[in-house]
Amino acid sequence: MTSTPGPSSRRKVLLAAPRGYCAGVDRAVIAVEKALEQYGAPVYVRHEIVHNKYVVKTLEKKGAIFVEETEEVPEGNIVIFSAHGVAPVVHEEAERGKLATIDATCPLVTKVHKEAIRYAKEDYDILLIGHEGHEEVIGTSGEAPDHITLVDGPGDVENVEVRDPDKVVWLSQTTLSVDETMETVDALKGRYPNLLSPPSDDICYATQNRQTAVKQMGAEADLVIVVGSKNSSNSVRLVEVALGAGARDAHLVDYAEEIDEAWLEGVRTVGVTSGASVPEILVHGVLDWLAQRGYEDVETITAAEESIAFSLPKELRRDLRAEAQAAVEG
Repeated sequence: MTSTPGPSSRRKVLLAAPRGYCAGVDRAVIAVEKALEQYGAPVYVRHEIVHNKYVVKTLEKKGAIFVEETEEVPEGNIVIFSAHGVAPVVHEEAERGKLATIDATCPLVTKVHKEAIRYAKEDYDILLIGHEGHEEVIGTSGEAPDHITLVDGPGDVENVEVRDPDKVVWLSQTTLSVDETMETVDALKGRYPNLLSPPSDDICYATQNRQTAVKQMGAEADLVIVVGSKNSSNSVRLVEVALGAGARDAHLVDYAEEIDEAWLEGVRTVGVTSGASVPEILVHGVLDWLAQRGYEDVETITAAEESIAFSLPKELRRDLRAEAQAAVEG
């Protein structure tokens, strides 16, 4: 039987702000919805549009078909590229397959792609800090495969080899932990003192803001619940940041039903946040679940105000169905 704090101990929830959808995710999800409205089903999406089970299932019900490879899309159809970005070879595959494309890559990821292209043209060795196999890393690496070396955390630094230690630059996956990234950068600078930093920090504003909010609540929370999917890099990082900030316990869940009541053992304060690809309805589900167990007092912990919005992909202003059909007939 789960024991909970006594009546003299006030139970409360610390709710992180900002949390949930960032501008890039919002743009990508709306792009799929708009494409379905304008062109009708089916609309194909290469990989998950964002890393969230609920979002993917919801879009599937509306007529989106998710595929792993471009070749799976029948010719003459529309394919949307996910928020994580794709390598140039994927655009070439779509053209060969006579597909109309909508590029929903987050503009902040596109910025990193452009930096990779620029430094490769200047013949730099590019050290890309990120997790092997992540879609964003695969896409960025594809922009300049002959110049990019992946560095998967501080422990990977000793394996790095460059042609010229005076002509090397670092870039990073946008969804990493800020602290881990800078630890890797510091280790790289220990080996390469003249390591060049990108013009601006590549870790996106939303990732930083969500991690900052979790740091603030982590020191006060006995338990932190992060709403997000296990394949969401930024959501997984939030759990790590919470534990690093002093939370006694932290867990990642897709839905409120996944919370184990045993986690509430002796817990007075629960921190709640969500990854950048998580719709707010899932957070409300967690808050309702906690309220039913006596955690009704909710205090918002605000780390930053966000007002950034990105315009929708320009392809949504064209008749893509007609263009795809013309490519097939041509």
